[in-house]
Amino acid sequence: MYTASWRDVVRPRLFGASPDPRDRPYRSIIRIALVVFRLFRFRFDVRGAEHVPATGGAIICSNHVSFFDFTFLGLGALPQRRLVRFMAKKAVFDHGFSGPFMRAMRHIPVDRKAGSAAFEAAVRALKDGEVVGVFPEATISTSFTVKALKAGAARMAVDSGVPIIPAAVWGGHRVATKGHKVELRRGVPVTVALGEPIVAEPGESVATLMARTKVAMEALLDEAQRTYPDQPAGDEDRWWVPAHLGGTAPTLDEAATADAVRAAGKEVRAPKKSPLEKLTGRLRRR
Repeated sequence: MYTASWRDVVRPRLFGASPDPRDRPYRSIIRIALVVFRLFRFRFDVRGAEHVPATGGAIICSNHVSFFDFTFLGLGALPQRRLVRFMAKKAVFDHGFSGPFMRAMRHIPVDRKAGSAAFEAAVRALKDGEVVGVFPEATISTSFTVKALKAGAARMAVDSGVPIIPAAVWGGHRVATKGHKVELRRGVPVTVALGEPIVAEPGESVATLMARTKVAMEALLDEAQRTYPDQPAGDEDRWWVPAHLGGTAPTLDEAATADAVRAAGKEVRAPKKSPLEKLTGRLRRR
């Protein structure tokens, strides 16, 4: 297990001997992230970092379970001195707070109504030797299993001629994920697993390449889940474990149904509690 140290935060050659000056904002943000990792004492188990190429383009293709997955995946590429350009929805770039940071780090905005621009930008970045990070499920998986994947990553790999690095992240959802309150707990283990590169074979279809990627992602995630060092503290804490491993997370089908209801705007939200009700609830838990 690796826990970020203050020495990591100030290490002079953390990004190599001569990093690109254009990435000074990105490097500063990574050092800030290391400070956060240190303060919360995240315990990282980074596996397969050697599979990220030291030079040249590559696509890191990962599952998605928490709001912080991109920071954890970036840590997985850091041993090879690589910065990952993540593809993220345009709304994040339009946000008054996050937008300037995303643009400064040269991430790639995705407008789902006009996806071709993002695709072309990603292919250009790959051909220029960048590492591009993709969450092909397109959103957080509330079942904590790998959902159906969008084919964009495989298309980018074929068009740019770069390998796909399958990946899995696990553990960060215990801190912040969709449908659950943020729990700023300390000492949470986070697994980042990177698999062997997947290269498109001559004449291979995009569908077949994406299917191979999904199999690899599922295997990495399954291993990360089964070797995770923490167990639920009790029945109420089993929410973060997938159903097939004995947890109370929704199954893949149940999560898909809930996502469809949410997308249609038909989700029934629980009424907000009054301050008095919140206080009463806290007193009862004591």
